[in-house]
Amino acid sequence: MRHAFYLLYLRQLNWVHWQETLAENRSIIIMDLEYSKFSDASKKGSWKTALLFAYQSLGVVYGDLSTSPLYVYKSTFAEDIQHSESNEEIFGVLSFVFWTLTLVPLFKYVFVVLRADDNGEGGTFALYSLICRHANVSLLPNRQVADEAVSTYKLEHPPEKRSSSRVKVYLEKHKVLHTALLILVLLGTCMVIGDGVLTPAISVFSAVSGLELSMSKEHHQYAVIPITCFILVCLFALQHYGTHRVGFLFAPVVLTWLLCISALGLYNMIHWNPHVYKALSPYYMFKFLKKTKKGGWMSLGGILLCITGSEAMFADLGHFSYAAIQTAFTFLVYPALILAYMGQAAYLSQHHHTSYHISFYVSVPEIVRWPVLVIAILASVVGSQAIISGTFSIINQSQSLSCFPRVKVIHTSDKIHGQIYIPEINWVLMILCITVTIGFRDTKHMGNASGLAVMTVMLVTTCLMSLVIILCWNKPPAVALSFLLFFGSIELLYFSASLTKFTEGAWLPILLALFLMTIMFVWHYATIKKYEFDLHNKVSLEWLLALGPSLGVARVPGIGLVFTDLTSGIPANFSRFVTNLPAYHRILVFVCVKSVPVPFVPPAERYLVGRVGPAAHRSYRCIVRYGYRDVHQDIDSFETELVARLADFIRYDWHRSQHTSPYAEDDASHSNESSSERRLAVIGTVTFSGTPGYGIEESVEPASVSIGFSTVESVTDVIEMQAVGAGAVERRVRFAIDDDDSESDGQTKMYVQLEEELRDLMTAQEAGTAFILGHTHVETKQGSSILKRLAINFGYNFLRRNCRGPDVALKVPPISLLEVGMVYVV
Repeated sequence: MRHAFYLLYLRQLNWVHWQETLAENRSIIIMDLEYSKFSDASKKGSWKTALLFAYQSLGVVYGDLSTSPLYVYKSTFAEDIQHSESNEEIFGVLSFVFWTLTLVPLFKYVFVVLRADDNGEGGTFALYSLICRHANVSLLPNRQVADEAVSTYKLEHPPEKRSSSRVKVYLEKHKVLHTALLILVLLGTCMVIGDGVLTPAISVFSAVSGLELSMSKEHHQYAVIPITCFILVCLFALQHYGTHRVGFLFAPVVLTWLLCISALGLYNMIHWNPHVYKALSPYYMFKFLKKTKKGGWMSLGGILLCITGSEAMFADLGHFSYAAIQTAFTFLVYPALILAYMGQAAYLSQHHHTSYHISFYVSVPEIVRWPVLVIAILASVVGSQAIISGTFSIINQSQSLSCFPRVKVIHTSDKIHGQIYIPEINWVLMILCITVTIGFRDTKHMGNASGLAVMTVMLVTTCLMSLVIILCWNKPPAVALSFLLFFGSIELLYFSASLTKFTEGAWLPILLALFLMTIMFVWHYATIKKYEFDLHNKVSLEWLLALGPSLGVARVPGIGLVFTDLTSGIPANFSRFVTNLPAYHRILVFVCVKSVPVPFVPPAERYLVGRVGPAAHRSYRCIVRYGYRDVHQDIDSFETELVARLADFIRYDWHRSQHTSPYAEDDASHSNESSSERRLAVIGTVTFSGTPGYGIEESVEPASVSIGFSTVESVTDVIEMQAVGAGAVERRVRFAIDDDDSESDGQTKMYVQLEEELRDLMTAQEAGTAFILGHTHVETKQGSSILKRLAINFGYNFLRRNCRGPDVALKVPPISLLEVGMVYVV
């Protein structure tokens, strides 16, 4: 009987389509396994792999950093200091450039910061994620113990081996520090976004400025701005195609540019001043400051532009490997930049008449000036493309942590993970870039603005890194303090010099950061208040179970997906829905899409599924977990995947009740809601022994179980699925039902109930799925402060009305959408 039933079940569930879905999932898992093996091989010393990744990283990571020689000297000698016959100024600037490149990108990032990766991912959110996992400092209130069972939820030191840190206890005790930490992260994020506005403008403008040596001043004045704006418009207009279509050109362009500036640097050194290497001595820095005094200190705002783009080494770590980025910078990018700056200094040391016309192109021989101009423009476009893509990525991460209003995220590549396009942000960036170009019209003001944004991001990274050293690496506080004081003092020196240029362009990133931080903090604050309102106004499970025909409430065909932020309990918007429309679907699923402080959640660990009430009620809870870099599924694959996971859970739950009597007694007969709502199981892969296929979320800590069928040989009907073991070894696993005719009456009854529940699920899927979302309006309580009223009543509600709705973010088809109006009083 069971054999026939499962054959019927597979036919009714559209087995062909499900098999295709499983095949896709299997291919994804295999790709992940191959990638992990590929990464492991690279980590173990595969130099071919490291060199390949190092080459590919040139176009993505170093486009911005490699174009800095275009504008560093020009920005430095803009007004504060003048180049003199003694060459003390140019040699002092060269010494500052050399030691800044050596200490910050090489020592700080390559040898220290790059090691603070979050499962291979880097960036501001990676550091914040590490800190939140090692200390309870996150403001998001939906944290679950089961999240710590995710395989990517790795701790540097397991809790049982980790000593209690005073810093950790102090951070967790004071809620104000949690808010301060979030504000610090948001500040760094906003400055990265500001850099996404300034970098394309200054890079393209500086590259196009080479035309000034080939045309008259009158023609140059009216040519550079239009050409720069035209290139920027083309750059942003092509973003929706994705970088994968032209990405193969990025690395060759940057490699050609690096070789070009290296060759020019060597030529200028040999031809004009072979002794320029003496300026690398730190003595020339002190000599420079002694002579120039306040003007020299203020000129540091231009010198710091030599490290513009260094943060990309850490932010783009997830696309490559530590060895690849380290190799590319240490053996190619760093020497090329040093040679380029030394070559420019050697030329300027013998051409004092150019003191009022210092530019990168004056040191380029006239015979190769036009080819260099073309390569420079291409390299600046590549560098701008990298920072624009990085801006899209960091906004997507902010959105996943409820720190940014909902925007439409489009994935431009089906094969390359993480390549996204955000239409609204793209056009806003384009307008701001063109406005900056037309408004400033010179490298000096753009450099002042860009320098302040760069140093702010680096200071934020230094502060967060010092916390990682204590909390995650379990190092003594003295080590973290030394790191903070050494690199922080260098960056504070440059930051103070940039801050003095407030009226000369540095006001722009501060204004952008304040505006963006206000938006992000208001959105995050309102999101937390909404969650707290839902938590305090959720409905008891007994109310749901009491709904029935006696109260005039009907069950209609189909699946009802009720989206909520709650991980337990019945949301208030569902009670509002049933009150106004006394009917709900035969299959009811409370879906919570939440973010976990990890970059990726493996597909096999994404779904937490459990019952709400007894099996006869046909109500379930599904928590879908994503990392801050995960790609959210579209609604078609999400609906199909969700039904498949529900079917897996139903089979698992009935077999659990058969083989584990304590769990079978846990039904809806108890009045306590925590016991009435079944435990949640991690539904992903199925195993017989070894690595468990299902994890059960207890009230204290998660456990794991596996379905213990007696033998694999007694298989008569199978569903093939893919499992990922602890050793990441690919293997085929079978979910089997044996055809033993000698079964007890209790087992027969159980299989009849299992068949009935699965049939109900299939019938409901054929009837259609409705997506029930809340359409909220948030108001403050009477007596709230003016600041809170401004933030909620005006700020948040304005953003909510003018940004994408949750249906767009979740990609819900309009024909299946049901919105329930709710007023939140917070």
